[in-house]
Amino acid sequence: MLSLIAATCLTACNTTSGEAPGSGGRGGRGRGGRGGAAISIDTTTLQRISIQRQVDLSGTLLSPDQARVSSEVGGIILDVPVQLGSEVRPRDILVRLDTRELQLAVDRAESALRQVEAQLGIDRGQDKQPPADDQIASIRQAIANRDDARNAFKRADQLHGRGLMSQVDYDTSETRLKVAEANYQAAIDGVRSLKASLQDRRAAFELAQKKLNDAVVRAPVAGSIAERLVQPGEYIRENTPVATIVQMNPLKLKTAIQERHAGLIRGGQTVEFFVEAFPDRKFIGKIAYVSPAVDQTTRTFPVEAIVDNPDRVLKPGFFARGTALTKVDANVLAVPETAISTLAGVSTVYVIEHDKARQQQVSLGARQDRLVEIVAGLKGDETLATTNLNQLATGVAVRVERSGSRAGSQE
Repeated sequence: MLSLIAATCLTACNTTSGEAPGSGGRGGRGRGGRGGAAISIDTTTLQRISIQRQVDLSGTLLSPDQARVSSEVGGIILDVPVQLGSEVRPRDILVRLDTRELQLAVDRAESALRQVEAQLGIDRGQDKQPPADDQIASIRQAIANRDDARNAFKRADQLHGRGLMSQVDYDTSETRLKVAEANYQAAIDGVRSLKASLQDRRAAFELAQKKLNDAVVRAPVAGSIAERLVQPGEYIRENTPVATIVQMNPLKLKTAIQERHAGLIRGGQTVEFFVEAFPDRKFIGKIAYVSPAVDQTTRTFPVEAIVDNPDRVLKPGFFARGTALTKVDANVLAVPETAISTLAGVSTVYVIEHDKARQQQVSLGARQDRLVEIVAGLKGDETLATTNLNQLATGVAVRVERSGSRAGSQE
């Protein structure tokens, strides 16, 4: 019904004389029709082309790697050698802290460690592992005292058995043996305690050294300084943020695509987009991540593309609008835009047959290089009018002034 109304409106419009501005044809020579003067027109034929299919998208540029750097130790800030926007590389210095207290803590921890090592007889220049128990001086002394007490008790036992030693002296020798054996066991326990303490002292010393090294806060990743959160002279506590680093190359374009395109989007596809800051420059990216789930509220699925940004002109937070290039369809029917007339949402063309025009409704598809895809309505071998369309109607006589040649396939 809609096509009938549109065709009627178009036929009524064709009763007006003169050529519409911008039609591109030569002026008509009067109203054409049955028995009237023929309308002068140019013609064209359908073309077979390859069309790049694409899906519209919009989204926001983000940094794929962003780090909010904090100081692991507290202290007074001596220097902040970076500024907002400064480019940094991994291990570049962001903040320097006063190290006097930290150095004293290292010295104290080292002193406690050396005491334990000395008691265990550890030579720092050689193996850091403690020697065997029987090689430690305190145990060797306890072993010697125990062995001496054992020998003394054996002699006392022999003399007491012969009646040559009083009971008091015998009891004294036995007591000395028991004391020596107890001292030996105490020496063993003491050495084991020292060995356990050695690990604690070493850990404390290494922790103190780490805190001293952490007084210089360094960049964990490459990027640009997005926030400089501290100033020289400030006192900061542990875990205080000092700077935010954002990676500038590459960037990540985060977008959401309608669920009806879920079967078209794949990783590795090219994305072309524009940003408001550079409206005449096209930027290119590659789809890297496609969500397997659809948001039930928006009926879209998240997609992320990686965008190279070597000259740093793109910035995180930019809004981007563009297309994702999905596939290429070959051997597609297409006609020039000038051959199409659209009224009330209905598109038609004028097919030239036996020097007369015939209005034909068509369904349009994608547009590419001033050509429009014909989805339905034509077979592909028709000749179409491209000028003076506002003077044509079904059955109107025409005279071809210039005939466009059939273009070859643009594969």
